Parts: sequence; structure tokens; C-alpha cells
Amino acid sequence: MAANLNPLLSGRAGTQALNLSPEEAQQASREMARELAGEGIVLLENKNGALPLEQGTKVNLFGYATVDPLYGGTGSGAGDTSNNVDLIEGLTASGFEVNQELVNFYKNSGVKRPSQKGFVGANFTPVEVPAAQYDQQLLQNTKAFSDTALVMFSRTGGEGGDLPQDMYAAGYSDTDDGTHYLELTQDEKDLLELVKAQGFARVIVLINSSNAMELGFVQQDGVDAALWIGGPGSTGFEAVGQILSGAVTPSGRLTDTYAYDLTSSPAYWNAGSFAYSNLERNYVEYAEGIYVGYRFYETRWIDNATGLCDEEAYRKAVQYPFGYGLSYTEFEQSIQNFSADGKTIRMEVQVTNTGAVAGKDVVQVYYTAPYTVGGIEKSHVVLAGFGKTKLLEPGESDTVSVEFAVEDMASYDEKNGGSYVLEAGDYQIRLMKNAHEEIDQRVYSVEQTVVYGQDAPRSSDHQAAVNRFEDVGSGQITQYVSRWDWEGTLPTSRQDGKEASAETVAVFSSKPQPVLEDAEPIAFGQHGLVLEDMRGLDYDDAKWELLLEQLSVADMTNMIANGGWSTPQVDSVGKPATTDLDGPAGLNSLTSNLKGVPFPSQVLIGASWNTELVERFGQVFAAEAAANRVVGLYAPGANIHRTPFSGRNFEYYAEDGLLSGKLAAAMVKGCSSQGVYCYVKHFALNDQESDRLSISVWANEQSMRELYLKPFELAVKEGGTTAIMSSYNYLGNTWAGASYALLTQVLRQEWGFEGMVVTDSAMGNTSWMDVNLALPAGGDMMLCLMGVTLDSSTNAMQQAMRRACHNILYTQANSVAVSVAADNAPYWLMLLALVDGLIVSALVLLVLGGRTLKRRHKAGIVIGITVLAVLVALVLIMRGPSQPASQSSAADSIAASSDSASSAGSLPVEETPAE
Repeated sequence: MAANLNPLLSGRAGTQALNLSPEEAQQASREMARELAGEGIVLLENKNGALPLEQGTKVNLFGYATVDPLYGGTGSGAGDTSNNVDLIEGLTASGFEVNQELVNFYKNSGVKRPSQKGFVGANFTPVEVPAAQYDQQLLQNTKAFSDTALVMFSRTGGEGGDLPQDMYAAGYSDTDDGTHYLELTQDEKDLLELVKAQGFARVIVLINSSNAMELGFVQQDGVDAALWIGGPGSTGFEAVGQILSGAVTPSGRLTDTYAYDLTSSPAYWNAGSFAYSNLERNYVEYAEGIYVGYRFYETRWIDNATGLCDEEAYRKAVQYPFGYGLSYTEFEQSIQNFSADGKTIRMEVQVTNTGAVAGKDVVQVYYTAPYTVGGIEKSHVVLAGFGKTKLLEPGESDTVSVEFAVEDMASYDEKNGGSYVLEAGDYQIRLMKNAHEEIDQRVYSVEQTVVYGQDAPRSSDHQAAVNRFEDVGSGQITQYVSRWDWEGTLPTSRQDGKEASAETVAVFSSKPQPVLEDAEPIAFGQHGLVLEDMRGLDYDDAKWELLLEQLSVADMTNMIANGGWSTPQVDSVGKPATTDLDGPAGLNSLTSNLKGVPFPSQVLIGASWNTELVERFGQVFAAEAAANRVVGLYAPGANIHRTPFSGRNFEYYAEDGLLSGKLAAAMVKGCSSQGVYCYVKHFALNDQESDRLSISVWANEQSMRELYLKPFELAVKEGGTTAIMSSYNYLGNTWAGASYALLTQVLRQEWGFEGMVVTDSAMGNTSWMDVNLALPAGGDMMLCLMGVTLDSSTNAMQQAMRRACHNILYTQANSVAVSVAADNAPYWLMLLALVDGLIVSALVLLVLGGRTLKRRHKAGIVIGITVLAVLVALVLIMRGPSQPASQSSAADSIAASSDSASSAGSLPVEETPAE
């Protein structure tokens, strides 16, 4: 029987554990993956109603990707694809008949997708069958089979490397023509022209890519419809079939701006690999400031004096705006009520399905703040809130309420004192189809400028937001992009090989030391408390101090230093060993054979724009985790899509911080309703994979707070997360995992975060990911299994250790750790101890027997012990976490419970598995 988790959720009002067996959880996750894909897939083009197709239509599939699709990305966010539904199976399930001759042609073409690299980036070798291999008979047969052609193009991405900005320079092309990975290759262009030349009645393009591509070709004559399907996960291709057949009406909206030319973004010129000329170190400059994604494209062609847009210039640059998406039906949106009381703005929007088929629509509300030339930088439009309708039958209406705080429209003014400022003037509150097309608007007037300073913080802050990162903003970048002088501030080329400042050289020329103040010694005592006694207690409850006094220094060291994919057992406080595993695309153990159901890529989930669905997804994901005795998830990813070329964009929701944050908060709430905690990652400014290990990121504080920290802020304030994962990168000259400004002043003091902060994987990186720096800064646990050297000799460090253990135990107490981990031994630690013991035994044997054993006997002993160690290791790894037996509760109980739940030896550095 699966463990009954409900008693452990008593502190969470209105929540109910799903209590699924692993088999039931797997079934529920596969159903959820299909639903997520169905709501996230975006209809880009549909000329003359080419879609949907009639059920039973015969379909020709063109493109190698149709027989070898991509389901997600690579690295720690990957999954086991062996049981996934492929495109052909998905189409067949919806009643389509696929041309098997074409399928066999691709399978026997000699083209094969290259194996992927794991944690050091993806393999970006193009895979497409050259047009010359299509013989005339094959093409004639396709026309005889069907007048419908479906063409699919795919793009991969993964941990450890960004997508090539120059295919020739990256070694993936023989032609030095400056093409990048996110445009069609010549073979793909030839294929599309070949298909168009056959005169099919309908040519439909599928974009199987989690990264925004240059898609101008889908608007050309000869292409009748196009769907963006991202990485569909385990069963998402069933949703593709359902959408093509019309069984599901597409309702997804893009979470990125799709430009005709990706190099038109200012961030493009400051993304990738940059190295100092006088220091063996890499850097990246966020010189575009706040002008990322739609904040750039929707502002670039605005006249600062009139507020009007140069539509001709805009249309030449932007193909699909942020928030864009078509439907098979038509909707009419109208503002039914608008209210503002000085604290809260509320817009009620009536949405009516005026078309002929059932469907869902997304309500998007943006604001335009007053802008003064030379003043605080401001995007012309900023997403303020959103909502999604229920499924509306033709003629049916639904009212969607979008509510946000007036203070949410404040901009961060880093130059004048450092605070959020709501400037006086008229704020246009816009109901929009997407970030560019307005439906209607109302005006909210601010009579006097409001400064949310030290004595008057925003209502959502525990302490006022003030400048914390001046060294990061001004330490290297001398010119940020500004809307008052586009021509004078926009970058037009890459500026590699900058000279590091004397301060930067000095910092990285010596090993940093922790700054510790004098402190009182910690007290020890035995009070008979166990972790389960702390469930539901406030973080500041006096009983915590008694529990913490039961921890020895050795206990604390163990808990802090050994947090790799697990937390250790601590008998003195009744804390069990627990398992933490990767997301966000499904359970993915790097230390056992446990692989969960692969969910769609996080960007496809984001394209649903549906927080209710994402919260329910969190419940299902967590139920699968708990069924497999996993208590913590390295998910969701809360970084943003600074550029389309980031290798891990598939793990992140959007280019916008608010959308990302709302969705992350929803997932956290869903998971926590099942007692599973989420390490929201990677905190912070970890927005590219190139040189990710200890790269120095330079950015101004306005962009940090308004864009890059925003998703984490919402995950804390609205999602209530009790776990955060810090990032590899440095903020200027300070490692993010040892930034007091980030982990203590912003995260805990300003936002009120209560819980634990774990590092990204420190395996092989402990020389610079120093626990002695992390603890005083506000870090709590090292994602590591060995190599951590913690100096616990001072009172100050022991106080920091006790605080860290308080944070770790608080998170664990407010989870189902005690229940699901009851018999889940930390097998990877057992493995390491056994292997270490075998090695030591071998050395002792060789030393003691060195005088009598012949050389060949020594070699045989070494080989024998090594083989034994490997075999034992394999057995332990394959053992995985113990799994409970089946239970009789039905998988469809998830939908029934959703309402109640809603209410409430080191690896080489270059192959380090990050999270």
C-alpha cells in the first residue's frame, strides 16, 4: 500500500494527499503530460482554415524529425524516452493514416540523430535527408497517397552549452555564411521547397523546438498552417494528433517574442563566451538592461513624445509578439468592470466564444507607465496579469478577473537612492490580445510620486528593497541600452577580450576568506524532540531552538556537506534520510535507475498561460515523486529566456519574469500540497550555459530586480516555496552561492523566505564553491557527496551551521519526509562507503603483503578488487529508492482532489551534472 500522507499535511489547510501507487502515479502523469501539451501548443498560422483536418485523413510525413522527434532537452532535465508516444503513434491514435512508405524512407535513409552529450551541451549536428535522395517515384506515390503533407523541423538544447550562434565557427557547417542554429539549414530549405513544389492541397509545418526560431518561412506561399509544439514530453504527440484533428482546439500563447532576425535583439551581442584579456576567466554583460524580449521589441519603435509605434518598422522586425496564438474559433473580449482603490487594480473581462467550436482563450493585461526622457528606464508595455477561461462552447461566456497591486507598477530606480518608485502620471491599463495588439484600456492616475523607501516598503516586502548590487551594475559595464538614445546605446557587435579591472584581478588572484564576526558559543542539550514534533510550527517557534541543541557539530557538518540528491539521516533529531531528484521535466535520478514520466518542456507548459493547470500539474508531479519516495524536486526552473540561444530554455517558462514567476508559484503550490518541496532554481542570473562554471555576470540592479529576480520573488511570496537552489555564476566578483546580498538581504530579509538554500552541483567544484563562504552568506547545504571541507572551529561558523540546519529541518518538517522516506536508505552514500572500504582494503593488503606477493599477484588483486567494487556499485545504483507496493486508489482521483488542494569520487568539472 502507498503511504497515507494525509496526517502529515495537517498543517496545510484544505489539502489532501493523492496517495497514489507508482503505477497509478505513472498513469496520472502520462495523462497530465498530454493535457499540458494540449493547452500549450500554439497555432501560428492557419490560412483559409487549413486546420483542423478531417478525422481519418491520410497524411504524408516529411522531414527526418517525423520519425525521430525531440521530446525535451538534454542534461539533468532530460528523461527516459523509451516509452514515449511518437508522432506517428500520436497521429494514428487520432484516426489519421500515415504514409508508411515515407516513414520507411526516412528510417532507411542513413541519416541518424547524433547521440547527445549529457552535461556538456547538446550535439547540434543538423539531421535532414538531402533533397537529392527523394526519387521521383517516391514523390509521385506521396501525391497518390494523400493531398496533405506535414513537415516537421526540430531543434535540441541542453545543459552545459548554448545553441550555436555561428554554425561554421562551432564546427557544424562547412559553409562560412554566418548562419546560426535557429534558422533552417540548406537541406531543410530544400525539403520545404520540394514539398511545396508537389502541389499538395495542404502543407502543414510543425516546429519541434523549445527555443524560439526564425520562422519567416511559414508565412510564405505554399505553407497553409503551422503549429509550435515545443518538446511534447511522454504523451504530448497524442495532443498534437488531437489538435490536428480538431478534437482539441489550440489555446496556447507564445512565451517569447519571435523576431524575423534573432540578431536584432540587443542581448544577442552580449550572450555566449567572452574571456578577459588579462585574466583566465569568462564574463557576460547584460548591457541591454531591462530591454529583453518584448520589453525591447515593444519599445524600440515607440515615439517617446507621442507614445505611438512605427508599425511599419515593427512589422519588419517582429513576426509573432509575446503572447501570440491563434484558435480554431473566435472570441470577443470586453471590459465588464474596472476598479482601483489606491492599492489594488482589478479588471473583469467577459470572454465570449463567437465562433463555431469549443475552445479556451487567454486574457492578458499590460500597463504602460509614464516615461520621462532621461529618467528611469521603462518598457512601453509590461505584463501585469493574465488568466485563462474555462472551455467555452459556441455562444458561451466566461468572466476572467485580473487583479494586481498598484505598487506592482513601480519601477526600480537604482540611480536615485535605490528604491521602487511609482512615478506620478497616467498609467494605461491595457486589455490586449498579445504584447502588441490592444483590445481596450482604462486609465489609472497617480497624483503624486510614491517612493517605496526604507521607511515605506512595498506591502509585499518585509524590508524595503534598496540597492544591494551596485558593484554588479557599475563594476564593468559603462553603457547600458536606453530608449532615449537607441542609436547611441544599442550594441552592434560582440566585444570580447575586455580587460578585467584591477579589483576583479585582485579578487580572483587569491582565495577569498569568509568574513566572520565574534559570536557566542552554541548550546547543546537533550530535550527528547524529533523532527516530526516540529511539523506545522512557525519558523520562529521557541521549540526549534531546543531541537537544534540536540545536534552535534558532526551532525550539522553531515547535514550541510552531504546534500547531493539526498539529505542524510540524523538520529539525534529523528530526521530520516530523504531523496531529492531532478526535474523539471520529470523524475530523473542521476544515481539510480529511477526515471519518471517525462513531462513537456517547461516552455511548453508555460505556453498554457494557465496557473490552475500548472498547480494541478504540480500535484500530479509531486504525487509521482512521493509514490517513489522522493521528497524534494530540483524544479521548477525560474530563470528567463534572455536570448533564444540559451541551452536550457527548455527548462524555463518564458522571457518575462512575471509570467515565469506566476507559473513557478503555481507549480510550487501544487507540489507542496502533496508535501513535496521544490528547489526553485537557479538563483540567480543563470541565463546561459556557455562558461557556466563560475562565469562573472554583470548587470544593473533595475534589470536584476524587474526581470531576473522576479520569478524567484513570486515563487517565494505567492508560491510559498521552502527551498531554493543557488547558481554557479558569479554576480560580478561574488559567487551567487556566497552572496550575502542575494541569499540573506534580498531572499530572506526583503522577501521573507523561510527554508533552505542548496547549491547547484558542487561535485568537482568545491575549490571555488566553498561551503565556508556559502554558510555566512545564507547558503545552507552543498549539493555534493564528497570533497566538502567545512571549518567548524569558530563560534561564528557554528552559529552559521546551526542556522543552516534550522533552515534544512524547517523545510523537511513541513514535508512528507518522515513518511515517504521511512525505509529509503541513502544508497549512494552506502555505495561510496563500500567502494572506499574496498579501496582501503586493497591498499592495506598490498602494503602488508608487499614482501611476499609477486608483482603479477599484486596486479591480480588490484584488478579483482576493482571489478568487485564496480559490480557492487552497479547493484547499488540499479537498486534505486525502494518503492511501495500498489494501492487501490484510482488515478483519476487527481482531478477530484484538485479543488481542495488548490485552496490551500568527484566528477570531472567539465562533465559536472548540474541541476
